[in-house]
Amino acid sequence: MAITKGIGMVDIRSHHSADETVERLRGLLESTGITLFALVDHSGEAEKVGMAMRPAKLLIFGSPRAGTPVMLAAPTSAIDLPLKVLIWENDNGEVFVSYNSPEYLEQRHGIPHELAQNLAAAKLLAEKAAE
Repeated sequence: MAITKGIGMVDIRSHHSADETVERLRGLLESTGITLFALVDHSGEAEKVGMAMRPAKLLIFGSPRAGTPVMLAAPTSAIDLPLKVLIWENDNGEVFVSYNSPEYLEQRHGIPHELAQNLAAAKLLAEKAAE
């Protein structure tokens, strides 16, 4: 079940550990031909400086074929593109997959409605990774 938190943020409870969820998402990206531009391991970086942090990894991904038309129509959308999905664990050990909803990004940047479908990958991939 997806929960919208704040303005535009959607959290989906994962049925897997944080690392398993990350690997599931990576596999989905690879199988669909979507480029993984970066994986930011926030908790791993915290550990390097002697700080403890529950698992938190940000995957930044996209497709120039889908994203470029959006950025051409709404240049400020480049601040939110490529798309991002955060996989994180709360204090109870529950893992969540979080992303900005396509509707939020459409409204935030005034993206033409016919291009909003180009932003749907985060939602679809987050849902599949959390299954």
